Amino acid sequence: MNLFMKTICILGVVYFLGGCTFSDQSNYDSWTEYLGGPDRNHYSTLSQIDTNNVAHLEIEWIYETPDSGQMQMNPVMINGVVYGVTAALKAFALDAATGKELWLYKDSASTSGTCRGVAYWEDGNDKRIFYTVGANLLALNAMDGKLIPTFGNNGKVNLHTGLPDQAKDKYITSTTPGTIFKNLIIMPVRVDENAGAAPGHIRAFDVRTGKLIWTFHTIPQPGEKGYETWPKEAYKNINVGAVNNWAGMALDKKTGILFIPLGSAAPDFYGANRKGPNLFANCLLALNADDGTYKWHFQMIHHDLWDRDLPAPPNLIVVTKNGKHVDAVAQVTKQGYVYVFDRKTGESMFPINEIAAPVSSLPGEQAWSSQPVPSLPKPFAREAFLLTENDVSPFATNKEELKHLLTSSDKRLFAPPDTNNVLLLPGYDGGAEYGGAAADPFNGILYVNANEMAWFLRMERHNESLHPGKPNQQISAGEQIYSIYCSSCHGEDKRGIASSGYPDLSNIAQKQAQQYVLQIINNGKGMMPGFPNITKEDKRRLVEYLYGVEKKEAVSADLSIIPQDLYKFTGYTKFLDEKGLPAITPPWGTLTSIDLNTGKHIWQTTLGITPGLPNQETNPTGCENYGGPIVTENGLLLIAGTKDGMFRAFNKYTGKLLWQTKLPAASFATPAMYSVNGKQYIVMACGGEKLGTPKGNTIVAFALK
Repeated sequence: MNLFMKTICILGVVYFLGGCTFSDQSNYDSWTEYLGGPDRNHYSTLSQIDTNNVAHLEIEWIYETPDSGQMQMNPVMINGVVYGVTAALKAFALDAATGKELWLYKDSASTSGTCRGVAYWEDGNDKRIFYTVGANLLALNAMDGKLIPTFGNNGKVNLHTGLPDQAKDKYITSTTPGTIFKNLIIMPVRVDENAGAAPGHIRAFDVRTGKLIWTFHTIPQPGEKGYETWPKEAYKNINVGAVNNWAGMALDKKTGILFIPLGSAAPDFYGANRKGPNLFANCLLALNADDGTYKWHFQMIHHDLWDRDLPAPPNLIVVTKNGKHVDAVAQVTKQGYVYVFDRKTGESMFPINEIAAPVSSLPGEQAWSSQPVPSLPKPFAREAFLLTENDVSPFATNKEELKHLLTSSDKRLFAPPDTNNVLLLPGYDGGAEYGGAAADPFNGILYVNANEMAWFLRMERHNESLHPGKPNQQISAGEQIYSIYCSSCHGEDKRGIASSGYPDLSNIAQKQAQQYVLQIINNGKGMMPGFPNITKEDKRRLVEYLYGVEKKEAVSADLSIIPQDLYKFTGYTKFLDEKGLPAITPPWGTLTSIDLNTGKHIWQTTLGITPGLPNQETNPTGCENYGGPIVTENGLLLIAGTKDGMFRAFNKYTGKLLWQTKLPAASFATPAMYSVNGKQYIVMACGGEKLGTPKGNTIVAFALK
């Protein structure tokens, strides 16, 4: 081929992709970054495993971690080495072909927690792994797993760095890997969800030194864009907080634009102290990755009262609009909506309707008068307002009771929290969740798994006697602390909500040592945040109350630093039948393929089975699921993530199930795909524990025999 013809072919490819060179975005034959690459598309061009031979996959190797429990970790593979994190936050390096342990790092602060993986950076022989333990971002030498002493304070940077003084003792960590851009690591953070939580400002640190380079205030300060959408002193972090990116980010390396999905403001369900739409809560935010300067945003929920955080990184794709190829960004949501924007301008690819929303009846609350709903794509999960009494589960025996609960609950779209039941569907966990969506980046096709679990939302007037400055002689200080921090998840009677994943604490003295419980109160575990802001004395009283050994002191807890709302959330309760199964008709878990060029669904299939129910092989009900899919160029969609503990392969074009196998333990994580020495592997963390599944402790690699 002569030079002229070569030039024409190259220009044709560039035209087809609308000028977007995806080779600059991700190497789709590797898995060197979280979720496969900076575009977070879970996409691979590896082709050794295909639709014809996927049923011949077998376990190639298993690595047994030194601890057990839920792992949400998506591994990365660089230069023949797999890097990841265990359930107890130990970082590891494995031979990618054999699973042999190369090194294991345990930090002195490692106990338990949630970590979705590591970030990798290199410059010549300087190769670094970054991940978070507690409030510290750690830099490890990728070759031997040792802390790099020149980074921060002997290898660690405290994530309170750059936050206001009021936040210095508040809970903060990072459950998702940072995003690497040039010599920066830009950090997502998890914070508390109650009044006075730490602010979730976006911050970038130097990967060599740990020095803070830039900060974007997600709760704007005076003179900054969005300041007028809050009460004047909201930025001081006294009554409100959060607006954090816990789910991770996507990065367009070619343009240097960073796309950040942000969570809700705290407190989650009662916004009397944060009147206004509350920018940049619940926004997809586009920043210049070099310096953190603002480019554009779109807010998916105004004045959020339902904890509708944006739950996953967006996908960077190319879509066709009016015959032209557009570099786009697509954001999945807990509500089951998908929003699609032009990456550079923030213009929506489909009309978004601002619809009227119900008024709140709670004193002090001002629900926002309208909310944005995309015209396309249609939701990939059911919505509560569509349910009727005919949507009660056919497997339930207490149907009349469930019909009453369903019809008496407020099912209106955007029904604000109330002292009566509001039914949330999709529920607190979505819809979409942290695993995120997979995408074919060249053809604009999105693949998203979803929960179909309804939950109740209810508020109650806060006991006036628990307000700061009003000592109560009827209940102890430990019980006061428990009522404020613990009761919404573990119940006023300490018996938990097992069906919703919140454990029974009534007999904790027979299960755990007091020191272990103190560590969990400080550092958090899984869904539970830590509470470092509780005074040492009050932590002692709380633990003594839990263990039934509290002294009946005529004192109250030190609640002066905890602003109490007039109304409080009563707890996370699923809408279940008498057997603990979802009380609505199946499917209870789905997998959907969406064409983002047209906004139309291509197919939707049931994801998962519910053991013990009839006809699961021919008519599966689906089940709750977390962790996302992998999609391949040659037609496969691979996903674990289900409560039933299976790993499945689907035809990505039709949604047909091609193969499935039982895992050693349920994997609530997105797998990774890579090739070493000419052999293709699929690797995933199997930790179980979530949703009441048995614990596991294995990293499992599949390959063709």
